[in-house]
Amino acid sequence: MSDKKIIAVVGATGAQGGGLVRAILADPGGGFIARAITRDVNSGKARALAKAGAEVVAADIDDEASLAAALKGAYGAYFVTFFWAHFSPEKEKAEVRSMAAAAKATGIKHVIWSTLEDTRQWVPLSDDRMPTLMGEYKVPHFDAKGESNKVFTELGVPTTFLLTSFYWDNLIYFGMGPKKDPDGKLAFTMPMGDKKLSGMAAEDIGRCAYGIFKKGSEYIGKSVGIASEHLTGKQMAGALSVALGREVYYNAVSPEMYRSFGFPGADDLGNMFQFFCDFEQDFCAARNPDLSRALNPSLQTFEAWLAENKTRIPLE
Repeated sequence: MSDKKIIAVVGATGAQGGGLVRAILADPGGGFIARAITRDVNSGKARALAKAGAEVVAADIDDEASLAAALKGAYGAYFVTFFWAHFSPEKEKAEVRSMAAAAKATGIKHVIWSTLEDTRQWVPLSDDRMPTLMGEYKVPHFDAKGESNKVFTELGVPTTFLLTSFYWDNLIYFGMGPKKDPDGKLAFTMPMGDKKLSGMAAEDIGRCAYGIFKKGSEYIGKSVGIASEHLTGKQMAGALSVALGREVYYNAVSPEMYRSFGFPGADDLGNMFQFFCDFEQDFCAARNPDLSRALNPSLQTFEAWLAENKTRIPLE
């Protein structure tokens, strides 16, 4: 045990972090130990990770001292933020500063930071093709992450910048799955037109991250974009139809209409999808399925993911 390297995982009970902890536990000969960092060590998910063999440690990413204590002795760390828990880019940026400072203070040798593009590099605030949100963002949950990349660089933290993709799990948990229209037909609604969406199973994000850690220093200082497939809304609706055994049609609404739906974050997500459409080539090119599969040979296709998860998708 003493020669194994500890990987400390923030958000270990969540989608990305949980996938990484499980990937480490599933490879006992891989040379790593999973340290699951969570606010509540007594939650059901935390207890399940402990039972599976993870070291579970309490820390709060809003508290740099508690996080530094949890990172002590670790070789690597996986950092992710939780925008949808609070909808605050400022809080998200503060969380990143706390994580980066704690990693620097404890001498972490390899951080993987789960990030996204700062869309303002493509759509400046002066560009009115999409509304500016919260006074200084186009896609707040992207921009705050992309803006925060520099914190790791400025502090000299050895970091891999992991560009993630749309979670197919959003069809289960985020209300993005097919819904019955007024005629009772199942509609899969996205403002993507005929453009392709980079997507993957959330579990595979953690598995790809594990693949990066196994490569040692190869990806330190680099951006690595991951995806399983680039699919159009029509292709996704077709796969859903096959999996569910019911016709699902693609309802390609406009970004403006999507922003008007009124649920919390609708404007942010509407802008996100518009960014995916307007800069499809850049976004997809940054996410290489072949590299993702090399890092994670068990990478799931959308079809395979649906076969395992179709009964979990709520159909309203």
